[in-house]
Amino acid sequence: MIDNKKALVELRKRIDAIDRQIADLISERARCAQSVAKTKKTNGDKAIVYYRPEREAQVLRAVMEHNKATAGPLDDEEMARLFREIMSACLALEEPIKVAFLGPEGTFTQEAVIKHFGHSALPTSMGAIDEVFREVEAGAVNYGVVPVENSTEGVVTHTLDNFLNSDLQICGEVVLRIHQNLLVSDITKTDGITRIYSHSQSLAQCRKWLDSHYPKVERIPVSSNADAARRIKGEWHSAAIASMTSAHLYGLTVLQEKIEDMPDNSTRFLIIGKQDVPPSGNDKTSIIVSMRNEPGALHNLLEPFYRLKIDLTRVETRPSRSGAWNYVFFVDFTGHQSDKNVQEALIDVGHKAAELKILGSYPIGVL
Repeated sequence: MIDNKKALVELRKRIDAIDRQIADLISERARCAQSVAKTKKTNGDKAIVYYRPEREAQVLRAVMEHNKATAGPLDDEEMARLFREIMSACLALEEPIKVAFLGPEGTFTQEAVIKHFGHSALPTSMGAIDEVFREVEAGAVNYGVVPVENSTEGVVTHTLDNFLNSDLQICGEVVLRIHQNLLVSDITKTDGITRIYSHSQSLAQCRKWLDSHYPKVERIPVSSNADAARRIKGEWHSAAIASMTSAHLYGLTVLQEKIEDMPDNSTRFLIIGKQDVPPSGNDKTSIIVSMRNEPGALHNLLEPFYRLKIDLTRVETRPSRSGAWNYVFFVDFTGHQSDKNVQEALIDVGHKAAELKILGSYPIGVL
């Protein structure tokens, strides 16, 4: 017992010494970040870009690769998340990043903001997706975060439609595992629940579970899961489907965890801004294409990508605003618009298309 106690004392002393080293290194990194900011200001650029998506992606990938190579006991993504917070705090010393997101507080979109930018970003809640676009366009915030597709329920059409009339660029992406939870308030009579609130997408993602457990309960779609969580605070006969964040934020009890029908349920979010993003080494490009209404139009769109061995990751069709029965294609593919084969494909598609709009090239989500 005495030997064990001595060993614990020595281990704790070692941990304390390591902690001091970590603190010193973080401070040194923060001072370097301040020096970077000063250097950028001395260059005299009017529009200084502090946040570099491609640089952050490269750093996080390097952290994960180093952790894997050294067989670190922490998971690669866990190590990257720790560095994400360090980078977020250091970036805030240069210039705090303002980010608009689809609110209110407690939504999955807010979780995506934190996952991508860290806790030192300054999030601003907006009531609708088009308001997020307007805030970024007006320069009130640096970036916006909007949902674009869910692995269970498919594309978020309102986000795609906003790109049709916007000059904003896609600067990044983040994929979030979505776990839905059935929440109740302190006044809820759990044996008398007659209505369940949630966003329409969340209700759809839990359809089978609800059919099995609450088949006769009314399902009421609202603007967001966080709104659903707020509503049940004053209703004894109601429950909400929302995130753990909403449960903590509004003081609710989790009656049932992870009620989504698909265990790998995920949502992809886009980071929108005004800057072009240089190559990071592992990138994706998004475009909007309006093809001429003629036989073989879809083949003409897809053929250059097949010929040049470019991997298409998503193709979506939306009605065009130029006239009835006309359509535009939203296309995602791997590669950066500066890559030679991508440039060749875009030139080819541009010759065949009625209109081609590049929404941006950006790093493939690391976390």
